This record gives sequence, structure tokens and C-alpha cells, in this order.
Amino acid sequence: MSGRRTTTVEFVRGSMRGGRRRARAWLPSLFTLANMACGFAAILVSFRGEYRLACLLVGLSVVFDIADGAVARLVGAVSPFGLQFDSLADLVSFGLAPSLVVFALFSDGRDQWDPLGWLACFVWVACAAIRLARFNTTIDPTADKRYFTGLPSPGAAGVVLASVFAFADAMQGRDRLWVLLVLVVPGLLMISNVRYRSFRSLVSPKSGKPYSLVAAAVVVVVGFSTVPVVTGCVLAYGYLLSPLVMPLLSPLERLVPDRVKEVLS
Repeated sequence: MSGRRTTTVEFVRGSMRGGRRRARAWLPSLFTLANMACGFAAILVSFRGEYRLACLLVGLSVVFDIADGAVARLVGAVSPFGLQFDSLADLVSFGLAPSLVVFALFSDGRDQWDPLGWLACFVWVACAAIRLARFNTTIDPTADKRYFTGLPSPGAAGVVLASVFAFADAMQGRDRLWVLLVLVVPGLLMISNVRYRSFRSLVSPKSGKPYSLVAAAVVVVVGFSTVPVVTGCVLAYGYLLSPLVMPLLSPLERLVPDRVKEVLS
């Protein structure tokens, strides 16, 4: 009897451990699913002319996209399935959604400029798909993890969001052709070889000194609370231009005291 009872207890404990492992494995995918849901909802509301709401939903997709990777590393649930699922969600949220939001805002209906809008939107979606496929198939363990090759798709989508919030009124009417650059330029940068700084280490749950993350989060929250349009444009366009700006600002790093660098590291 005691042997049977011990076997039963071990079976129950094993089932509970297996259930917890499965729950941990699916937890990051729930954030990925939320990412996709927000991108899909952004497409739907853009058809109704609610462009700023669509931008907010894509912004939430960015948050969930950052969170799913951090959660996967925290619970040790990084998997090939999660990588592919994340890419498909990103294609919806940062490929289809931004391009359709801009086209819905750009198009006056069936007019002579619509084919240009179709072309620009297709360039964006194609570049986003190529960028995600290249990222999945060229994972180099010896590469510098601090940098991405090409503009990340969430960063490119941020340029579109900031532009819609700041210049939505100017994106309508006959003088709106310039808005196609908002799609074409970041789209081409996604498939370029330009290196962009990765901030993945800042949001890593294993980072030893999160002071820089906390300071940056406070500044961003205060900025969006007081001057959201300016803050969004500074962040989006600042990151877009960072490969050009950072080499110019690097000499100023010598002026920062070593103690401040140590605290913010």
C-alpha cells in the first residue's frame, strides 16, 4: 500500500510540475497574441477614420512585443515556436497595421494619387517581411548583441505613429504626397545594413543595475504626460537618426563623470 501511495504522490507531483512548465511555456505567447490583437484592432479602427486610436493600439503592440521577449527570458521559455510566432505577430502589427493606417489617412478615395499610396504601402510591408525573415535566418551567436542590423520594425512603426499624431491634418488633401516618405524611408532602412542600438539589455529581467531604465522610463512618462506629440517625435525621429547623431555626440561622453556613468550603467 505504501508503495502504491508513493507512486500516486509522485505522479501527481510530476503532473503539477508538467502543468507549471506548460504554463510557463505559453506565458510569453499570450503577450505575443496580445501584440497581434492590438495590431489587428488598429487596422479595423483605421477603416473608421480613428487614426489616433489606431496609433495608440500599435503603440500597445510595441509594449507587448518588448514584454514577450522579456517574459520568455525570465521564465526560460525561449523556443523556435515563440520566435516564429513573434515574427508573424510583428508582421501584422508593424507591417500591415502602420501601412494601412497611413493609406487610410492618405487616400481621398479613388483618385489619381492612390496608386502611389498602394506602391508605398507595399514597399513598407515587403521591407517589414524581409527584415523579419532576415532576422530569423541570420542569427549569429558571435554578433554584437548591442546592435541590430537595419532599423527594427517597432522603431520604424514608431516613426509612422509619431508622424500621424503630429501631422495628421497635413496628411490629407492634395499636398499630402510627402507623407509617402514616412513609409518609404523607414521601410528601406529596415532592410539596410545600418546598425541601430538595441535596448534589449535595458529591459532584461537579469540586468543588475536598472537605474538607467528607471530614469528613462520616468523621463518618457513625464514627456508623454505633458507634451506627448513632441515626446513622440523626439523619440521616434531621434532613434531613426541615431546612427548619424551618436557619432557626433560621442565626444561629449568624456564630460560625464565616471560616477554618473557607473550609476546609469
